[in-house]
Amino acid sequence: MATHDAADGSEGASAEARRESTPGDRPPGPDGVPVIGNTLQFVRDPVAFYARCAAYDDDVVTYRVATSDGVMLTHPADIEQVLVTDDADYRRASIIRNALGQIADGGLFLLEGEAWSAHRTALQPSFYRDRVGTYADMMARFADERAAEWADRDADAGPLAVSEEMRTLTLEILAKTLLDVDIRGRESAIRDAAAVISDRFDAGSLSALLPLWVPTPANRRCRRAVAQFDDAIADIVAERRASDEAFDDLLSILLSIEPDDGTGESGEGGGLSERQIRDHLFTFLFAGHETTALTLSYAVMLLANDPERQARLHDELDSVLGDGSEGSAADAERPGATDLFELDYLDRVVDEALRLYPPAYTVFREPTRDVELGGYRIPAGSTVSMPQWVVHRDDRWYDDPDTFRPERWTDEFRESLPDYAYFPFGGGPRHCIGMRFALMEAKLVLATLAARFAFDPVTEPPLDLSMQITLQPQQPIEAAPRER
Repeated sequence: MATHDAADGSEGASAEARRESTPGDRPPGPDGVPVIGNTLQFVRDPVAFYARCAAYDDDVVTYRVATSDGVMLTHPADIEQVLVTDDADYRRASIIRNALGQIADGGLFLLEGEAWSAHRTALQPSFYRDRVGTYADMMARFADERAAEWADRDADAGPLAVSEEMRTLTLEILAKTLLDVDIRGRESAIRDAAAVISDRFDAGSLSALLPLWVPTPANRRCRRAVAQFDDAIADIVAERRASDEAFDDLLSILLSIEPDDGTGESGEGGGLSERQIRDHLFTFLFAGHETTALTLSYAVMLLANDPERQARLHDELDSVLGDGSEGSAADAERPGATDLFELDYLDRVVDEALRLYPPAYTVFREPTRDVELGGYRIPAGSTVSMPQWVVHRDDRWYDDPDTFRPERWTDEFRESLPDYAYFPFGGGPRHCIGMRFALMEAKLVLATLAARFAFDPVTEPPLDLSMQITLQPQQPIEAAPRER
């Protein structure tokens, strides 16, 4: 993606490897047209626009999309300044709040200030390390059941739509582990609605710039999908409230939060309002399954197209879990949380998939006052974009950055890599609350499936990508699983 040479010809170059800048001047950037700036260039091909901005020989690049003046940051030190050091001087960008706020403005992703802090603190116990570890068996069991379904497929069934399979599987896992709801057989209401909603916010579509109330075909589909999603959430909440059982999960926390903790408007019973509960569940169900599904889909696609590295993963899984030598790979031990400590190459495969295809492809912030970044004055209200899609492919930090090479992730490399040269889950106080959950799920599901199957390539890189709410392939990712 980047066009310059690494600072010393090796991975993990010094954090001081900066491009040239002239402090005080306006950052460089692509020329635009009056009023709308770079809007048409961006909408025509968002991925290419990001690449064009990344090609400038500066770590701060300016642009204008719709009515927003934006800057792209590509140096880890500047990104850390925004997300960590000066976090208090920034908030969620207006362009994001105005768009996603039409769907779930009370969810954890968009809340600000004391309300965000109180909600985050209340919900955090569901994602503590020890608690996430208790979900491991359920994650692997659901993946094992999915593997059994794949094994029963007709031999002439053709390629498997991996991206669709992973959406269903991760949604089932999330609902059961975090909400204690078994939605198998009825998951399509949420899965299909999520796909329509994500498509509505495709950065490569002019409709993404319009308010949701404008009666375009895309908006009408999106409103129907939101209603479908809401019906599914209402059913989940109603079932829980009608139950006499005691629960200890994310949903029970949401139903018990007290409003005097700074959480905002209360419902009639003294807890969160129905809208607040709905917004939180919407956010977790949508983002929680979609991002992990994409990680798994991209990982399978990368392995399928690299037989040597897929074989190395199989060797490790056979060594740790057993190879079912007395029967078949289906007889191998199901992976558990403690096995992950021994599955080093699996860990590297997941990290490399997240580097090349980060589902959350950029982080947006907006300064609440004039700030200085990379030697430039950035006015309050600007949209600050910190794209993982660009930074993760910068050859200052990664040798041969567009190549799938899990073995790059040695301990030495991790230690040499500047903070925020790799940040698939964001960073700072507002890093993804579900990071541990997502990583464990991705590793356990991939280990379970790869222990039993080898994947032959169908979808091949480079992919045509769509920058929606998450980084989506424009066509479903397919592979051909073979039982080992």
